[in-house]
Amino acid sequence: MATWKEIKRRIKSIKNTSKITKAMELISTVKMKKAQDLALEKKEYIKWILEVLMNLNWSLSDSKYFKKNSNSSKTLWLIITSNKWLCWGYNVNVMKKVNEYMKSNWNNIDFVTLGKRWSQFITRTWNKIVADFSGSFTDNIDLRFSKSVSRYILEKLTSWEYWNIVIFYNYYVNTIRQISVSRDFLPLTDSSIENYFSIILWKEYKYTNDDMILNYTIEPTIDELIEEVIPMLIDSMFYDILIQSKASEHSSRMVAMKNAKDNANKYASKLTLQYNKARQAAITKEVSEIVSWVESMKD
Repeated sequence: MATWKEIKRRIKSIKNTSKITKAMELISTVKMKKAQDLALEKKEYIKWILEVLMNLNWSLSDSKYFKKNSNSSKTLWLIITSNKWLCWGYNVNVMKKVNEYMKSNWNNIDFVTLGKRWSQFITRTWNKIVADFSGSFTDNIDLRFSKSVSRYILEKLTSWEYWNIVIFYNYYVNTIRQISVSRDFLPLTDSSIENYFSIILWKEYKYTNDDMILNYTIEPTIDELIEEVIPMLIDSMFYDILIQSKASEHSSRMVAMKNAKDNANKYASKLTLQYNKARQAAITKEVSEIVSWVESMKD
């Protein structure tokens, strides 16, 4: 059994850990609130983008952004994880979703990674990474960085190197709930847009003819619309994905650090009780020895 001095040192160590986790919780709370506000602000905008793309899909189905490449069997997977640990099941849930998806789709896959956790895993498993943006993937997501990644994967699609592009990430629902999702990002098919709608609305969504807007006036030409506006809308969608991912990461880390802090405080309280008992036992023993010594001197 540990002495009261050893227990005291352990209590001090645990309380220091509690202070550290509390500081990390506060930092994650601030970062999460910032990412959360961005995600909620852009939600309605993204819904409008999806409605526009769904309407355009009826008339631009032969465009390179809306049509799957039947001449290629290769798939590009973009995996978004964190650069750091200590974020509960954030990375694990994404990896589980990838493994689940891989059971039925495992041939001819190349990877693009954002986050060191997944890039390190891919390296260890000898899979092919065609691009790794982890080094520039920071907490403060810059629009230029987001655009550089979205344009990279867009170029991969339009060069007909891959037949589709799938993204794996965590979608932010609320502070304590984030869901790992896998969805076809490009090309912009009916099913991929409906799937994104379902994720945003948190319920199954099916687009019907009643939802269509057929009176678009396109200026100056359809070709210029395709080359200028469609990539811009895709950039906005991808930026939203990065924001959702970051909000989920900070929320997960905040909850993880709060749980760690609470557990540390509970364990410190438990050890304090043990410390008091051990110290009381030591004092009682010393008093007993003194009394025995006094009694022996009387004899």
